[in-house]
Amino acid sequence: MGEVTNEQVNLMLRLFEERRETRLREAREWFGANFHVKSMEEVTRVCPPGSKENAYVRMVLGYWEMVASIVNRGLIDEDFFFESNGEQWVVWEQVKPVIGAWRAMFSSPNFLANLEEQVKRLEAWREKRSPGSNEAIRKVLAQMREATQTAKAQAAGG
Repeated sequence: MGEVTNEQVNLMLRLFEERRETRLREAREWFGANFHVKSMEEVTRVCPPGSKENAYVRMVLGYWEMVASIVNRGLIDEDFFFESNGEQWVVWEQVKPVIGAWRAMFSSPNFLANLEEQVKRLEAWREKRSPGSNEAIRKVLAQMREATQTAKAQAAGG
């Protein structure tokens, strides 16, 4: 493990405080529960341009891209960061199905590149410490999504 400085601790606490900001918290909650898309058509349906949901997506992705940029530059020790942060991995899992389409649409091959790079390193870090954990987490997330969709369908039907 690397040496963690007081400055890094303070920056980490600041990033945590930002996550607690009311609108970002609402956006993160919405994103986790609703952004399960496989195509750009679904993106447009789930979060149409100009909607509150579209703003939520931009807030969540902007926050995690910024944080990844900070960590990727070494401003926070990576081990220290990974020990207490995993939400960015879940966010990346949710955007992976459409990242290629977004990059093409924006003519920006580096769109969310900091997040992508950080998640690759997080997965390697996690596998080294707990082999098989990435796949186990993917399975749990899929089960949670399925349970949520079932509950929503039941609520809508009766």
